[in-house]
Amino acid sequence: MQHLKIREAEKEDCPRILELVKELALYEKAPDEVTITLAEMVECGFGAKPIWGALVAEINGVIVGIALYYDRYSTWKGRRLYLEDLIVTEAMRGAGIGKKLLDELITYSKAKKYNGIVWQVLDWNKSAIDFYKKYNAQFDPEWINVSVDF
Repeated sequence: MQHLKIREAEKEDCPRILELVKELALYEKAPDEVTITLAEMVECGFGAKPIWGALVAEINGVIVGIALYYDRYSTWKGRRLYLEDLIVTEAMRGAGIGKKLLDELITYSKAKKYNGIVWQVLDWNKSAIDFYKKYNAQFDPEWINVSVDF
């Protein structure tokens, strides 16, 4: 594999991050569900009060993967990092990029004194589930996702 670099996302990365989010939505059979604008993504990640961060995986200056995260607080577990999306562009899947991103996110989380990382995975996404099992991830069948849209 060409030279892979994992680094923190920068404001200028937002257009490519949004492209990867849309690619994931297509893979998850929900391409019309991505309604965020580039301006909102930039403001929420790099404005006066950033609420998300990301690690990007870059090969020869091209972003091929992201791990987008934000703070979460659990009254039972304390400060946790929520992994919103771990995305590797389809052409680069299977090359170990997802592992490198998740490993780096674990290192980042420990350094920042988080107590753990939490995320969701679709029940039909066997390749992702198998990948997460390699980390001894705990899968919770009891909780139901709930949301309210405005």
